[in-house]
Amino acid sequence: MEFKKLDLKPEGSWLKRTLQSKHIQKTAIYMIGGAVIGFVVYYLTDAKTVSAIEMGEVLNHVIVGGLFGLFVTNSPCSRGRC
Repeated sequence: MEFKKLDLKPEGSWLKRTLQSKHIQKTAIYMIGGAVIGFVVYYLTDAKTVSAIEMGEVLNHVIVGGLFGLFVTNSPCSRGRC
């Protein structure tokens, strides 16, 4: 019997491997893009009617935009499982 030598390489920490994942990077980019689009939508619609920008309303739009970015990258159809 012949056995091949198994080469094991250190993989690094869990956090480093997770942050270097292509899927995590794509998700982060889409979430940031969604947050920016949420802010732009707020600015174009609600900011013109209100003399002072309300931080709570801005955060709501930014969070919803970021969640849309998260859902776009993590939906089953985006991963080829439709």
